[in-house]
Amino acid sequence: MVRIARAALFTVFPAELLLMICLVSGMALPGYVVWTAETVVMLVLALEAAAAYRLFRANRKGGADRRAALRLTYHGLVPTKVRKIMEFEAKATISVFLWIARRRVGVPPGATAASYAREQVTTLVLIIFVTVIETVGLDLLLVAFGVPDAVRVPVLVVDLYGIVFGVAFGAACVTRPHVVSAEELRVRYGAYLDVRVPRDLIASVRPTRGYNERSMVSIVGDVLTAAVSSQVNLVVELNAPVTVERPLGGSADVTTLRFFADDPRLVLNALTTSPYASAA
Repeated sequence: MVRIARAALFTVFPAELLLMICLVSGMALPGYVVWTAETVVMLVLALEAAAAYRLFRANRKGGADRRAALRLTYHGLVPTKVRKIMEFEAKATISVFLWIARRRVGVPPGATAASYAREQVTTLVLIIFVTVIETVGLDLLLVAFGVPDAVRVPVLVVDLYGIVFGVAFGAACVTRPHVVSAEELRVRYGAYLDVRVPRDLIASVRPTRGYNERSMVSIVGDVLTAAVSSQVNLVVELNAPVTVERPLGGSADVTTLRFFADDPRLVLNALTTSPYASAA
């Protein structure tokens, strides 16, 4: 039942969104189409409610308290990748407000914060600028050719989302820097990666130069790579593996971390100094 409810929800929701866009844009639709669509939506919502209730009761009978049962029910109904994407979107959106307020996330007093966003600022600003020009130009072109609003509005929404995503991505990188504290090294990439390594697991740290990384975040074997603009400049070797949560779900054990910092010497100095020097 849960699988059926999950499949129905993620099939009907995009169709309902498309229907709402058509109605808002003024497109005339036959009455039976609207009524049929709304009936299907109500049936799917009822199916979702029934599946959620069954999961919740099963979790409660399994010994979970109310809050834990609600969390487990949510995890059971929403696929992991969808849930992760939703979390990324929420964190990135919050980052915009934190960026405006000049606040950073997870940087305790006395810790060293190492930025990695400066290297990609130029590229990101250029992409956002081009996206803005493309959005305005394409919308004017669609209006000039008399394209129906049912087509123009969704295109405009997608383009506007691209602009917001670019700003939120940059804000998430600025407000979530790498952190070296007395207890741990924290390697991050915006809202997508957050690896916490106890300092007593660090065997060595050294500078490196890599310019041809293909992915922003990748795990190959026991090596984690977090590249900025296809670059890495630090390598941290561990004397025991740490478990890393993959951006879209799942986990892996890694013993080597390769990542980028705008000022790698800052990270090197912080990691080669006594762990408790900053706390003294």
